[in-house]
Amino acid sequence: MLYVLVGFAGVLGASARYGLSLAIGQLATGTFPVATVCINLLGCFVLGYATHFLFRTNLLHQYAMTALGTGFIGSFTTFSTFSVEAVTLLRTGLYGFAALYVLLSLFGGLFCSYLGYALGTRRLRQFAARRDNT
Repeated sequence: MLYVLVGFAGVLGASARYGLSLAIGQLATGTFPVATVCINLLGCFVLGYATHFLFRTNLLHQYAMTALGTGFIGSFTTFSTFSVEAVTLLRTGLYGFAALYVLLSLFGGLFCSYLGYALGTRRLRQFAARRDNT
């Protein structure tokens, strides 16, 4: 059953990535891969938040947590697309864009993960305090 849930969540995550990529692509034009950066940064934030709030409470079943983290977020974010786009920028001589893309993806991803972690931890404390008061 877990494999089915992870697979289904993966289909949803990949579909969400594709749809969001199309939407962002209509707003942003040019050679810089804005859609991939936005999607990966959002995924970093959501996974950071989920692992420090949702996954530390009993709000979700263990299978749902695995489906969300591995299935949905794992297929929503995309390291392979990031890698291919970075190489494409390098091969076309857009070295500044390539450097910006790699640095923004790496440090932006770390920042968004940390931000999600911090907000998730804060929310967990609020959740625990509310639970202790009842």
